[in-house]
Amino acid sequence: MGLTRRGTLLHETALLPVLYVPEDDLEAGAFTPSTHTTHCPFKGDATYRDLRVGDRHVPNALWAYPDPLPAASWLAGRAALYWHAADSWYDEDDEVFAHLTDPFTRVDIRPTSRHVRVRASDGTVIAESTKPVVLCETGLPDRFYLCPADVRVEIRPTATRTRCPYKGEASYWDVVLPDGGTVRDAAWSYPTPLPESTRIEGLLSFAHDELAVEVDGQRA
Repeated sequence: MGLTRRGTLLHETALLPVLYVPEDDLEAGAFTPSTHTTHCPFKGDATYRDLRVGDRHVPNALWAYPDPLPAASWLAGRAALYWHAADSWYDEDDEVFAHLTDPFTRVDIRPTSRHVRVRASDGTVIAESTKPVVLCETGLPDRFYLCPADVRVEIRPTATRTRCPYKGEASYWDVVLPDGGTVRDAAWSYPTPLPESTRIEGLLSFAHDELAVEVDGQRA
């Protein structure tokens, strides 16, 4: 649908960065005008276009501000595409998953000697370690990753997968409790993480909303 070397990332509070590209870098024939419009108090009135390629039709896939507000005048002549509208996205020659990477986001991964204990709602200890790895990602809570040997109950792999542009593809596990109950997709791991996240390869992290994750005796 397009190749650009002149894209610009727009950052707005509490939103992922959005790539706006010059209209000249788009395959104009792939898009048809839509009647949909929206208004932004910071950018102005947006018009939309549908994506039509072969049998594929994505309504309102592309938007632009043909007459942006003065504070956003640089948007004139540029357009943005919804992530789901494209089959794949590339940054240089690397395919990017989930969303575009943000140059203002950091992912730091460090070993730590903090005491991490994971409990079920009935108090059952699911996992425990004094040698976890802590992952700090801009704008998100710290996540602790433990060795599989630190898990005290059965975990069963599921078909669930998610992608992160900084860490890679995550695989998920159900946590099986001693009473036979199951906590669905309560643990995840990155079997083959991206190069910048290799320190969490094969380690397990646990969902804070489904299980109680305690760090040095305090709920994380």
